[in-house]
Amino acid sequence: MVAFTAPIETATAQPAVDLPIGTVPGTVALPPEARVAVTSPFPGAAVRVFVIEGQSVTRGARLAIVQAAEPLRISADLARAVAALDLAEARSARLAQLANEGIIARARADEAAAELTQARATLDESRRLAGYAGIRPDGTMTLRAPIAGRVAHVGVDTGGAINGIEAPFVIEAAGTYRLDLQVPERLAGRVRPGMAVQVMLSREEGTRVPVAGKIISVAPSIDPATRSVMAKASISAAPGLVSGQNVTVTIADDARQDGVSVPSRAVTLIDGASHVFVRTGEGFVPRAVTVAAEAGDRSVITNGLVAGDIVATGNITELKAAAAD
Repeated sequence: MVAFTAPIETATAQPAVDLPIGTVPGTVALPPEARVAVTSPFPGAAVRVFVIEGQSVTRGARLAIVQAAEPLRISADLARAVAALDLAEARSARLAQLANEGIIARARADEAAAELTQARATLDESRRLAGYAGIRPDGTMTLRAPIAGRVAHVGVDTGGAINGIEAPFVIEAAGTYRLDLQVPERLAGRVRPGMAVQVMLSREEGTRVPVAGKIISVAPSIDPATRSVMAKASISAAPGLVSGQNVTVTIADDARQDGVSVPSRAVTLIDGASHVFVRTGEGFVPRAVTVAAEAGDRSVITNGLVAGDIVATGNITELKAAAAD
């Protein structure tokens, strides 16, 4: 038994569950549904641009005003449709009255009613088209953000051309991210969907904050070039997490294992055998243990410890020296 007066860091033996099976490189990416392209319904020129790349926008926020020839035609068609509807309503009402008085045949009134229905449909179509294009009376169109998020791409400057095919703006939604993982061959058979993952993000004040996620898919085969398996995981958004960022990802095994786990730094070799120093009422006693596996920075012990035992994780060298005396 070893008594030690100086403060010693300790840890409690825990049931061997949710242990890390390893760390792998990963790249932060956006899920496919998180990026939305904003296109112009008609080709034209950007009269004004209201946003820059990286700017946060709300849904419906103005992105640009576009001047084009087609909106002028649509505005004219809308005006003609309004006038045609007024004329059709007046003609239908007049002929219906004449038909009721027996002056004209009912067929003529029915024909006017059908023309009124057609005029209303034409006006509705013109209004939908004008509304879809965001057309104003002067023939300009307003492009707006379809979702809230961050402007990831601005492909046009004020006065620049918009061809109606290429998207001048791309909006990225704020929310969950995706991790593209490169799982080495030695871990390929152990990684499966549903496993927990964790990324540690550093803060300016020097602290590290964990961000949790889970595996959502694993490729069925090993890439012969990299000898690794590609996997994807979902992860919540967090300050400091940026699309395209390279991170180190810890994968945890959700299956319960026999034995307990302790920090790997608590295990030391004495006479070639693995030992830990267990705290007792009078000090620390070295105890032989069987280490079954290493999982990240923790060791799985199947013999020599039980859950709840308190082991030393610091001053191991001093404890070994004291035990040898």
